[in-house]
Amino acid sequence: MFLRLGRLFRSVGREILVLWYACRNPATPFRLKLLALLLGLYVFSPIDIVPDWLALLGFVDDVTLLALGIPALLKFVPAHALHDAHASADGLLSRFRFGMHR
Repeated sequence: MFLRLGRLFRSVGREILVLWYACRNPATPFRLKLLALLLGLYVFSPIDIVPDWLALLGFVDDVTLLALGIPALLKFVPAHALHDAHASADGLLSRFRFGMHR
């Protein structure tokens, strides 16, 4: 179970970077940038569907929303902007993977 959670966090972390770089691209529609901002605000907001102070359950709604919301948003990014975002995210992540195995 913890191995799956670790993979999910690594995957979501990479996708967060891809979404960040995609939102910085001028070709990405404003509505998509706004939805990404709202998703980020919800995750960091103290107001949640399930309160964060509940042990582990409080973070499940945030992780679930990220795991479902980010790929949904990335589907609407123009192809060339998405390709550039993947390349930028991979370039950044490659700096931190020195000596680490997948």
